[in-house]
Amino acid sequence: MLLSRKNKLLLFKLLSLFSVVRGYNILVITLAQYLASIYILSPDVPLRQVVLDLNLFLIVTASALVIASGYIINNFYDAEKDLINKPTKSMLDRLVSQRFKLTTYFILNFVAVFAASYISFKAVLFFSAYIFGIWFYSHKLKRIPFLGNLVSATLAIAPFFVVFVYYQNFKTVIFVHALFLFLLILAREMIKDLENMAGDMAQNYKTIPIIYGPKVSKFLIGLLIVLTLVPALLLIKTFDVGYMYLYFMACIALLLLFLVLLWKSQGKRDYVWLHNILKFIIVAGVFSILLIDVDLVLNRIL
Repeated sequence: MLLSRKNKLLLFKLLSLFSVVRGYNILVITLAQYLASIYILSPDVPLRQVVLDLNLFLIVTASALVIASGYIINNFYDAEKDLINKPTKSMLDRLVSQRFKLTTYFILNFVAVFAASYISFKAVLFFSAYIFGIWFYSHKLKRIPFLGNLVSATLAIAPFFVVFVYYQNFKTVIFVHALFLFLLILAREMIKDLENMAGDMAQNYKTIPIIYGPKVSKFLIGLLIVLTLVPALLLIKTFDVGYMYLYFMACIALLLLFLVLLWKSQGKRDYVWLHNILKFIIVAGVFSILLIDVDLVLNRIL
């Protein structure tokens, strides 16, 4: 019976750590890096060569470790705020001690830089800067209105930037894809500020909705969504994205619905719905990369 309790406690601690590092997000980002490498960044390279590329594997692994450590340090600094904004998740996260979180943070970063050292010195510099950028954002920048949102969105697309540089693919379509993703993530970050107003106010965070009010915040989010429609339309009309154009057409419909719901939104419950719409669009975008060429994997297997 005692062993059973220990096992249960261990299971809950593992779940807590998975919750802190948002393991589901890391899995999606890892998948996105590989799919982008296969379908967008190196469409002429044999599939086996891309999948078995040790350098790509180390880049993806280092990215996953740094992102996980980033969630840990963000959780560490936001512990009190999350008690107000996310009480249920916060209780699960607290099953793991702050000391253990910090120890894990340093271990993950060390392993990430070690993995990067097998790629090149430039990779070590990039991931070291990435680690510092995430820490500086969590410690200081996230409290600064709009700049915090901008830095957060930039850090979110950094794992795709490093893969993009690795393949030296500088086609315009890549930048348009990146712009679409960046604007969506930035809008999502600003929606989160509306969601978290109670906790941010209690912890004296100077976010846009707290300083200028929800109306100004909603106007800026609406502007970002309108701007997001531009790269979406370009990817449908100007560039060859295979059947992925269906995804972008669905995105335009969802984003127009988003604008209507944003205009009508009143409180946290509405903001959570809006946040989930953007999250769905981003995650669906990862899997829709497969639509660029549905026969590509079969044709490149050898």
